[in-house]
Amino acid sequence: MTSAPSQEANPAVSRENWLARMALRFTAFTEKWLPDALGFVLVGTFAVFALGLATGEKLFGTPADPAATTGYGLIDAWGQGFWSLITFTLQMAMIIIAGYAVAVSPPVGRLIARIAQVPRTPRGAIAFTAAVAMVSSYLNWAFSLIFTAILAKETARRVPGVDYRALGAMAFLGLGTVWAQGLSGSAALQVASAASSPPAVQKVIAEGRGSGLIPLTDTIFLWQGMAATAIVFVVAVGTAWFLSPSPERAKTAEQLGIDLGPGVGEGRSPLRRNRPGEWIEYSPVFAILLFALGVWYLARHFARAEGNALNALDLNTVNLILILLALILHWRPIRLAQAVKDGTPAASGVLLQFPLYGGIFGMIAFTGLSKTIAGWLVSVSNEFFYPAFIAIYSCVLGVFVPSGGSKWVIEAPYVLDAANQLHVNQGWVVVVYDLGEASANLLQPFWMLPTLTILGLKARDIMGYTFAMFLVCFPVVLILVTLFARTLTFP
Repeated sequence: MTSAPSQEANPAVSRENWLARMALRFTAFTEKWLPDALGFVLVGTFAVFALGLATGEKLFGTPADPAATTGYGLIDAWGQGFWSLITFTLQMAMIIIAGYAVAVSPPVGRLIARIAQVPRTPRGAIAFTAAVAMVSSYLNWAFSLIFTAILAKETARRVPGVDYRALGAMAFLGLGTVWAQGLSGSAALQVASAASSPPAVQKVIAEGRGSGLIPLTDTIFLWQGMAATAIVFVVAVGTAWFLSPSPERAKTAEQLGIDLGPGVGEGRSPLRRNRPGEWIEYSPVFAILLFALGVWYLARHFARAEGNALNALDLNTVNLILILLALILHWRPIRLAQAVKDGTPAASGVLLQFPLYGGIFGMIAFTGLSKTIAGWLVSVSNEFFYPAFIAIYSCVLGVFVPSGGSKWVIEAPYVLDAANQLHVNQGWVVVVYDLGEASANLLQPFWMLPTLTILGLKARDIMGYTFAMFLVCFPVVLILVTLFARTLTFP
């Protein structure tokens, strides 16, 4: 009787094992030696403080003009910046909570149950989940984290033999590829809104283009940006197809000891009104009226936009749209209130850490450190290589500062200043930042946490697959940002 060929004798399996082993070793290293997200911002605070001292920044001091955005000493700059992101902090917390509320609504649950029927094979299920993750994250990254995680669980119930680890990794894929180029991309929405973009950032932007804001038509809706996003999407779906493990090496949820629990829509408790005064929150009447009021306002808001209606899309508008959708999809206000309560813990990291990021931003933007770092970037780059250089830099920094929005505020003053000096299109720098920063999410687990919680997985279960995806997609990003930059003019 002929024995089955060994795994070592099969080159395809050997390659798969080598990539998996390398990714798992990387995961083991990060889990053992790197701190969690709060640790990153604590270390980052004193790293920037030390950098400021090393470059000759003064320890204390405030400018004579209270409205000035430069001339502070490091300690005073930290305090000045600590609450500078308060508006943005609330906006990001709300986008997480509202995105969660939309994803867990009954109509969206029925949609998940329906589309989970599309894939028929394990390999098809993994590639399909990757595609849905990227499409949904393009619409809203917070919604995608919850929506695609629930879809992955439902798919695992319906497709026998599918590898649950790979399915979980692909459910997160949107946050590691295209989210920042989408409609909830933090950097693009910040620079498009005077309320979200700090004055120090607006000042640098104005030096290059005359206006302190960059509309979405000059960032995520540039044809070059949309083309780059589409190419990354195709490459990532193809990679997901080939990353799917063989049936012999696949591990189902059951084999991992994970109970998938009730299906979508099951286990929803019935509503019981205990007293007449509760009819307002139990009745859909006010949900319908408030939804109509919000839609009426949004129609007028977009109609008043100068030039292109898309220029009216900022973080406040995105959040309002999400809240209105959650309200009408849950139908009864009491259901929405419960969904918001359930989703609030997911925003706790933002509420605690963003003020600390604001302090880092202050030490960079309100001192001379911003100009110093900009000078370094100019000295080691040129107009041709600057986009790829910034993509790499943003990706590396993103491993240590796992928040696209707050990290952009930290980077923006000197990254845009250097772009002005090298005559690189400012809107393209935002696109480059988006693509590079998103890639970092494939290497660190901070934003994986909501997805992992729903799936019952641990970071080490999926980071082998996300690391392999990074090895394929990031070189593609570097090529695209370099080539497309040649088609744009300054500013």
